[in-house]
This record gives sequence, C-alpha cells and structure tokens, in this order.
Amino acid sequence: MKGYFAIGCEGISKPMNIGALLRTGHAFGAAFCFTVAPVAETVDFGWSDTSSAAGTVPLYTYPDVASLTLPQGCSLVGIELMAESVALPSFRHPRRAVYVLGSERGGLSAEMVARCDHIVQIPTRFSLNLSLAGALVMYDRLVSLGRFAPRPIMPGGPTEELPPHIHGGPKVAD
Repeated sequence: MKGYFAIGCEGISKPMNIGALLRTGHAFGAAFCFTVAPVAETVDFGWSDTSSAAGTVPLYTYPDVASLTLPQGCSLVGIELMAESVALPSFRHPRRAVYVLGSERGGLSAEMVARCDHIVQIPTRFSLNLSLAGALVMYDRLVSLGRFAPRPIMPGGPTEELPPHIHGGPKVAD
C-alpha cells in the first residue's frame, strides 16, 4: 500500500486508551502516533501497550492544536459524530493522512475541527470507545487502500484469485 498514516487523539484522559491506540497503530503500520493537549500522562500506558509499540512507533505530544505539525501534503482527518461528517464507508482515504480522535467525553475541539481537511464518522448509534474507533478507521483504511482479492457474492472466502499486479505508467485520478 502506498502512502502513510498516523493516528492520535486530542485531550485524552485515560492512559489505557493511549496505550491501546498506540498498540493498534503499531499493528496497522502507523508511521507515528500523537496526542494533543493530553490530560493523562502519555508515558503511563499501563498494561495496554502489550506489543511494546512505545519502543517502535514514534509518539509525539503537542501542547495545543496550534502546535500540531503535519508532514507536507498530508491531510488531517477528524473522527467525530457530527451532522456534517462523512460516513466512514463512503469516505476515500487520502494516501497521506493523519487521523485524530477527540477526548473520551468531549470529542474534538472546535479549533481542531476547523483545522481538519475532512471529518468522518463511524455510522453507529452512539459514540464508541476511543481506541476501538481508531481501530475501525485504520481497518477501513487497510481494506479500502490495500490490495485484496474481491469479496465473493456468496458468504465465505474469496472465490477468485487476486489478479497479478500490472506495472505501468502512473494513474492520475480525474
């Protein structure tokens, strides 16, 4: 899969959620993880970082939204239940993306929402656990941008092989 992604949260207050998000980011191949204005001490992951991701995936902490720096050409994607949010199954992930989730009780701040290039929501009846929401977004990115055999029409595994990769000139989206 070409491109990269990072995942982080704003105003997080539970160290176990930081550790779980870091571990899941590590599993899905995040380039880095981050926190913005964390309430919790970010180095205390408790027992949630079982993959020792903290020693493998860079973790950045920013004191406020204005301090959040992104790589050049990268899109900031907020994950938030809002009327104007795009439903995750209908969202095309940017090749270079930084995903940010809001605090456990307050969601993304108005300042963070204003900075986001896109706002996406997971189509559920109510808010999910922060680390679970992050995992669903990363999984959706993998499924939509990764290279997998097509899903069969009937229940079960793939019925056709993954077609071989064809090398050629660049493809430019219209």
